[in-house]
Amino acid sequence: MPETLNSGRFRTAEVARQAGYSVQQIRNLERDGVLPPAARTPSGYRVYHRVHVASARAYRALAAGAGPVAAKDIVRAAHRDSPGGMLALLDAAHAGLDIERRDLEATRAAVRHISAEPLADVRGSDSMSISELADALGIRPSTLRHWDATGLVTPGRGEQRDERTYAPADVRDARIVHQLRRAGYGIAALHSLMAEFRHTRRWSEVLERLTVRDASIESRSLSLLDGAAELRMLRSLTV
Repeated sequence: MPETLNSGRFRTAEVARQAGYSVQQIRNLERDGVLPPAARTPSGYRVYHRVHVASARAYRALAAGAGPVAAKDIVRAAHRDSPGGMLALLDAAHAGLDIERRDLEATRAAVRHISAEPLADVRGSDSMSISELADALGIRPSTLRHWDATGLVTPGRGEQRDERTYAPADVRDARIVHQLRRAGYGIAALHSLMAEFRHTRRWSEVLERLTVRDASIESRSLSLLDGAAELRMLRSLTV
């Protein structure tokens, strides 16, 4: 027979200990509606129950997996009679990680593709106008403007506001983007790739950073699994 809301009695410090939080954090979670309102003794002390422990533990795991805002929404939804809202929010958190994982794999494949066909270093004389670079790449100037608008390749501006000047580094970035677009890589994957490349300028370091991101995604996925187990416990205590 499932335990009810009235099973067990805990002081704030005990809930904090079991959830891995401070006493003040537990009070904050109650204030934010992540924990149901605690009962009070005649002298005004808070009295918590198993449902509060489960709520705090669920929030902690979900916050590690999906961030504090989403975690609060999920646990608040878990306190409602129907589990539909909670499950939908949990599914959305998993879906977000799945998108991150797919983008990461596309970015990693793009790095391997471009590093297998290294581009020669550009020279100082390689600065170009938008029309010159478009001609050199065999694309339309409107394509370069689109890459600029989306942040893929952002050249400097000349004396005229709309006059784009592509410095050597911009030319190299445009060549990388053009080659990978021809290979079928999408804008989202290229955004991630170019951000990493601008940070390091070395493909081997980009791959190392992607490995770190991969580990982060795996860790957050496991945290969501832990959070789901705590949510199942929470539901058993409130139904």
